Amino acid sequence: MSATITAADINKLRQATGAGMMDCRKALTESNGDFEAAIDWLRKQGQKVAAKRSDREAKEGVIIANTTADHKAGIVICISCETDFVSKNAEFVAFAQSIADAAIANNVKSAEELNAIEINGAKVSDMINDKLASIGEKIEVSKFERVEAPYVASYIHGSNRMGVLVGLTKEADEAGKDVAMQIAAMNPLAVDENSISAETIEREKNIAIEMIKAEGKPAEMAEKIAAGKMNKFFKDNTLMAQAFVKDGNKSVGDYLKSVDADLTVTEFKRVALG
Repeated sequence: MSATITAADINKLRQATGAGMMDCRKALTESNGDFEAAIDWLRKQGQKVAAKRSDREAKEGVIIANTTADHKAGIVICISCETDFVSKNAEFVAFAQSIADAAIANNVKSAEELNAIEINGAKVSDMINDKLASIGEKIEVSKFERVEAPYVASYIHGSNRMGVLVGLTKEADEAGKDVAMQIAAMNPLAVDENSISAETIEREKNIAIEMIKAEGKPAEMAEKIAAGKMNKFFKDNTLMAQAFVKDGNKSVGDYLKSVDADLTVTEFKRVALG
């Protein structure tokens, strides 16, 4: 039994992919309403659809990224709301900052833990409910990420619309900021090839092979050409292999080695408003 494809389904796929309405209808029909399969179907037809991202997105809100004084840990949170009118309000930004400061001061490790701590005798969850009542919009700690490393750098981009944390193997203040800005600008999927899941690699390889076959190339050539496409995929989508935005002649990995032979990235988190 085939799935019923609604106008809302088609619009959702259009918003996510930028593909045309008829293409989206066809993709959903061919994939029996499976949204992720429909994205893959579009990509197999050669549509310029962005690779699936693990971005943690909220529509509106304030994002704060901060580290402990010793830079051994960092947090990035999103206090979400419903309108940009509220998110751009200086009082609301200060409210979000106070919650982030409390998260750092209390060494908080999860959103649940953050909601339970107190600021000046009031629980964060109660403070959020009070703010909700006074503003009239749904407000919550919608995103919480934490990084621990020998050195953690943080970066906030675009009037609190994006926050980045990057863990490094040793102290490197300027390099940490450079890499955090790279992550903000280039949105890598993972630190390196080894950090990408086997499922994602298999998915990308299958899409590449189907695209090659659709171009009329013989099946026996598809595997070899797909290997080249996967090398480009890793170069474009893994942080250490990406071209460094401040010097396109070297990769991020090469840049870090030029700073210190033992300097590398352990992990990163990127949280953005949609």
